[in-house]
Amino acid sequence: MPPLAVSLGDPAGIGPEIIVESWARRQEKGLAPFFVTGGPGLLEQASAARGLACPILRIDDPAEAGEAFDRGLPVLGLDDASWRPGMPDDAGAALALGSLAEAVRMALLGKASGVVTAPVAKAQLARVGFEYPGQTEFLAAACGLGPDEVVMMLAGPSLRAVPVTVHCALAEVPRLLDAEIIAAKARIVASALSRDFGIEAPRIAVCGLNPHAGEGGKFGHEERDIIAPAIEKVRSEGLVVTGPHPADALFTPRARQTYDAALAMYHDQALVPLKALDFDEGVNVTLGLPIVRTSPDHGTAFDIAGKGLADPGAMMAALRMASAMTERRALS
Repeated sequence: MPPLAVSLGDPAGIGPEIIVESWARRQEKGLAPFFVTGGPGLLEQASAARGLACPILRIDDPAEAGEAFDRGLPVLGLDDASWRPGMPDDAGAALALGSLAEAVRMALLGKASGVVTAPVAKAQLARVGFEYPGQTEFLAAACGLGPDEVVMMLAGPSLRAVPVTVHCALAEVPRLLDAEIIAAKARIVASALSRDFGIEAPRIAVCGLNPHAGEGGKFGHEERDIIAPAIEKVRSEGLVVTGPHPADALFTPRARQTYDAALAMYHDQALVPLKALDFDEGVNVTLGLPIVRTSPDHGTAFDIAGKGLADPGAMMAALRMASAMTERRALS
């Protein structure tokens, strides 16, 4: 298997720290070989600040990463920036964007088995020409797909959750909901759970939008007019889908035993329970891509960058999940 490609994320955030810490704990956590695209100097500074023995090994080709991985952290490319934790700037955003693009390019060329992306600051990226709402949409475009052809799933030990609408104002959610979109996302989730997670007959639970899932139309009509027809459509195709369920009851311990993934109607309906349950091990995984992509499910955390407080748990979970997904794909 080729190694995984890891993008730096915003260098002013905690990305560099959790990357070098993940390498330092590679044996403890059973991490497969990975390499980083760019930032050799700032990674070296981040390692020193954490007090880690993490040699930075510059490589010219991803094929060198496997042999180098036991001796140090392999880094592809010379693009670099000053390590200024907690002080984002345009130079760092440009490095983050270049690192992301190169990691994706390596995966598309087959030189990396998948991509693990460290956190970025969307507002900073926009300052240097990034035109996408987030990394998920960038990945879709890089793979020649539309934004509705991929799905953002948040996954942890306790829960897998997918928001149907993602980066939009809450007031816009009812207008953006559509039965065909819900059905399409359910299909993508079911296919990915089977292909990438080894679940033979995935069970998907669909949230309602309104309190009590609309209470028969008393609190809203989206469940009756949009969500229920979408559920019936995919059920008729043979998928195991239930709902619409009241969101306030769907994430209890007992309810979570009845499904493999929850399909939520908006961003926070999916992310709040995931982060409450699995913050330090939550992974953002993009479903529907021809390549594997995962990311820690947290942000840049500029406020704690460089202070030795960043927990690498979610980054290591993202690395483990990406490795497991690539192995399953190789065997399929």
